[in-house]
Amino acid sequence: MKELHTFGWYAAKISPYLPKKAFQPVKSRLFGGMVYLLLTIGGILAVSLLNLHPIWNLLISVMLGFNFASLGFLGHEILHGTVVRKPWLRDALGAMAFWPLCTGPKLWRKWHNVTHHVHTQDEEMDPDAWPSLERLTKSRLLRWVYKIPFPIRAFFAFSSLSVMFTLHSIRMLVYFFKDFRSKNRSVILLQFCLPWATWIGLLLIIGWERWFFAFLLPLFIANFIVMSYISTNHRLNPLVPVNDPLANSLSVTVPKWVDVLHFHFSYHTEHHLFPAMSSKYYPLVKEHIKRMWPERYHEMPMSKALATLWKTPRVYYQQNELIEPRQGHVYGVLGNGLDPDHITYRNVEVVPFSSLEKKPMTMKKAAEKGENNKKDSSS
Repeated sequence: MKELHTFGWYAAKISPYLPKKAFQPVKSRLFGGMVYLLLTIGGILAVSLLNLHPIWNLLISVMLGFNFASLGFLGHEILHGTVVRKPWLRDALGAMAFWPLCTGPKLWRKWHNVTHHVHTQDEEMDPDAWPSLERLTKSRLLRWVYKIPFPIRAFFAFSSLSVMFTLHSIRMLVYFFKDFRSKNRSVILLQFCLPWATWIGLLLIIGWERWFFAFLLPLFIANFIVMSYISTNHRLNPLVPVNDPLANSLSVTVPKWVDVLHFHFSYHTEHHLFPAMSSKYYPLVKEHIKRMWPERYHEMPMSKALATLWKTPRVYYQQNELIEPRQGHVYGVLGNGLDPDHITYRNVEVVPFSSLEKKPMTMKKAAEKGENNKKDSSS
């Protein structure tokens, strides 16, 4: 692995080349949010009040799902303070944008801004990081999951993208709840319950069939769109001891019109360098990164990134590799031997899963033994 630097180190190198306006809030982003909000309200009203053919309801659902996701991307930007700076207005607008995804602004800022951004790809501190082999041996649930054959597990993993953001948000509420002061806990619960109360209330008013098209199916679609980005942000990158965005993050490429409609959410490395900068200026940041550190920067088409995720496991081995525990197949990660165009693996010796119940730390020892075997074979 190359020498690692903090995001502040990179930002200090690039900042002198950026215009001053790049560090100011961009309130005009709210116009796009207003369009999405009006389309969302109109779509829900159309499904709820009109007796449309199911095909039309399905088309409106797809539009609503796209809107839900795009509003989430805007909410992400708003809650980083890159649209408005006043805290009360930031949180109010962020809550509105995240309303379809049922995530409150206080929880999001604690989970995403304060924890994920500060400890990106730190196995212990980043709540979004995937587990290492050592953590796998300590978790009965993970051991059970990884008994499932890899192809089947990959299929269900991709299918779960349609619900994963919602489920992970609920998990983060439970995970961080105790960290909030007592006076703030009621606010956190209120911000979580109000959106759900709204959507459940809609169900009681319009009935199950229309609610499916007005909210549930759009929520599945939005989850899938949002998680398609989030899954590629870091899951092909190594766990790192230093929060280096050029090592631990991946930017994906999508058609320009998609970039505009999704508020440039694809520029994820750039976002981790300048989280308080509007994504409007990330294409400019990208130009400077590729000029100054072309060999460090990771980017690939979204379709290729998703295909690579499908073909590789999600358990870390020695921090800078990925392992399929059942077979002992070890894959590289970005910057450490992973070639998305030609994915290969090497073998290490692992302990059968049946023995993990009695000796949960055996796999760690087996991993070390496999590493020693690798060294012996190369000497």
